[in-house]
Amino acid sequence: MISSNMARQGHPSRVAIWAGSAAGRQAGLPLDSVIMTDNLATIHLPEIDRVIGTIEMRGDVDSALRTTLAL
Repeated sequence: MISSNMARQGHPSRVAIWAGSAAGRQAGLPLDSVIMTDNLATIHLPEIDRVIGTIEMRGDVDSALRTTLAL
């Protein structure tokens, strides 16, 4: 899950992405956002109406996932 509620940042399982940063521009995010790896879900592909952007698997996202999954 990705949220634009920046109050959700600050936990090891969450990664802040600033819309104006290189990663934020590359992802296509319109707002500063927080990737919440502690809120994982499987979504059936036809249920996706539109794609806002994409996030590359960076070191900080990988680290957050490792925290969430206790790896």
